[in-house]
Amino acid sequence: MGISNDRRDFIKKAVIGTGVITIVPRHVLGGPGYTAPSDRINFGYIGTGKQSSTLLNSFIGLPEVYVRAASDVDSKKLNRFNEWVNAYYAEHSPGKKFKGIELYGDYREMLERKNIDAVVVAAPDHWHARQSIDAMRSGKDVYCEKPMAHTIKEGRMMVATARKFERVFQTGSMQRSWDDFRKACELVYNGYLGEISKVIVNVGGPAMSCDLPEQSEPEYLDWDAWIGPAVWRPYNEVLSPPIEQDHWPRWRDYMEYGGGILADWGAHMFDIAQWALGMDGSGPVKIVPPDDRDAIRGLKFYYDNGIEMVHEDFGRGWAVRFIGSEGSLDVSRSFLDSSPENIVTHTIGGSDKRLYYSDNHYADFTNSIKERTKPVCDVETGHRSATVCSLGNIGYQLGRELEWDPVLEQFKNDGVANRLRSK
Repeated sequence: MGISNDRRDFIKKAVIGTGVITIVPRHVLGGPGYTAPSDRINFGYIGTGKQSSTLLNSFIGLPEVYVRAASDVDSKKLNRFNEWVNAYYAEHSPGKKFKGIELYGDYREMLERKNIDAVVVAAPDHWHARQSIDAMRSGKDVYCEKPMAHTIKEGRMMVATARKFERVFQTGSMQRSWDDFRKACELVYNGYLGEISKVIVNVGGPAMSCDLPEQSEPEYLDWDAWIGPAVWRPYNEVLSPPIEQDHWPRWRDYMEYGGGILADWGAHMFDIAQWALGMDGSGPVKIVPPDDRDAIRGLKFYYDNGIEMVHEDFGRGWAVRFIGSEGSLDVSRSFLDSSPENIVTHTIGGSDKRLYYSDNHYADFTNSIKERTKPVCDVETGHRSATVCSLGNIGYQLGRELEWDPVLEQFKNDGVANRLRSK
């Protein structure tokens, strides 16, 4: 709906009457909820599988976001994503003709578009670094799913690229934008548990080598492009299931493409431990795997301040337990409690140190784009949390104690371990 002549005259007279030049905000001219096209952030999606539906729903409803393009090596998933976007804009933009989004089989063609401001990287982990770096080099800001990087060296390359090209980068560790996790970290950070001696993190097991049998490649999938920077192997639907199979693809179980559930969920839970311990720019200095080479729990990390962090199941699902001299605290997506009980009822305030506040991980990204600031889970933070997961996988794989230098980001006196920092 346009602005009436009477309203235009009113605005014009009001400006003249003040005796000064006034810039009338676009939302005033356009009415409540209006976002001018020049203020929109044009999004492109790389990867349109199962996780893309959550990421689409999280971003498309933000008034400043406009989804313009998507790419995928699976044409069926790409067409389904297109249908989702078309349906949304048809419902929420009545009377306006939505022409649809641009679809690409090769994400690099999408990145050539000058009218794409930001990309969402939701491809398998082994693609995160290449796609994110290409996007940043082409001038796009990036929201990348967690774990941010598949290897330690890839993560450092992503940080370097973001800094060189001055890009905003948000890692999809969205628990940092949840109230319970932030409060838990602030309680730990401000000493309400006393001196922390131990952290227990329960997530799934480490990555394993892929040994799936060969199957015929479906015609709708470009398998060579799916493999991309990984070592080539024959197609198996476990790695890239057809859209009719509505479950999480299991590529994440295998070290060639992911980091096991240790990394998949560890990028959430180890991330919270790092945040609470004030280790966003650092990490552990020693990794001690269990004696049993077949064990999938029991690996220990040690920080230079003596705190021990154990990958262990303490009977409450995927969660984190902080143990201090004054009590303990458990946090997950389902609960936040403590012993004694009054620790978690404390109101953070006064002289307490407050952590970065975000109550919407996706709006935090778009706000950071507009303000050109670092979001709650910036690229360095995402890299450090992903590194903890990689260190755990390397420890389980080698089965021996490792010393890690978080400044130089290399193992001490262990060439084999150092080679595992990259593909």
